[in-house]
Amino acid sequence: MVRIASSQPRKQRKIRYNAPIHLRGSLLHAMLSPELREKHGRRHFRVVTGDTVKVLRGEHAGKTGVVDGIDLKRLAIQVHGVTVKKADGTEVARPLDPSKVMITKLNLKDPKRTERLGVKE
Repeated sequence: MVRIASSQPRKQRKIRYNAPIHLRGSLLHAMLSPELREKHGRRHFRVVTGDTVKVLRGEHAGKTGVVDGIDLKRLAIQVHGVTVKKADGTEVARPLDPSKVMITKLNLKDPKRTERLGVKE
C-alpha cells in the first residue's frame, strides 16, 4: 500500500506518478457495491479485467460494463461500452479512474484473488 504522508498536492501527485509497479496495484482499488460489501465484509477491492463495474461520475455515469483493460502506467481502467468519439468519427475507449466506478460483480477465476477476498467455496 502506498502511504502518502504529505498533505501537499504536489507531493501526493509525485508519489503516485513515481510509484513502483508493485505498489501501483493498491492505487487501482474501487469500492464494492452494497451487496458485495455486505457479503465480503470490505469496502473496496482491486479492479481486474473481467469485473463488472458501474460508472458513478462523468458523462458516462450510470453505465454498467465489464472491465476490458487496465493501464498500470496511467492508473486507469477501460470499461466495455464507455467510449468517446474522435474528430475523425472513430470511437476509442475512455480511460476511467478506478475511484469513479463501483464494482458490482467480481471476476473470481483467479484462486489467489478468491483467497485474498476470503470467499468460501
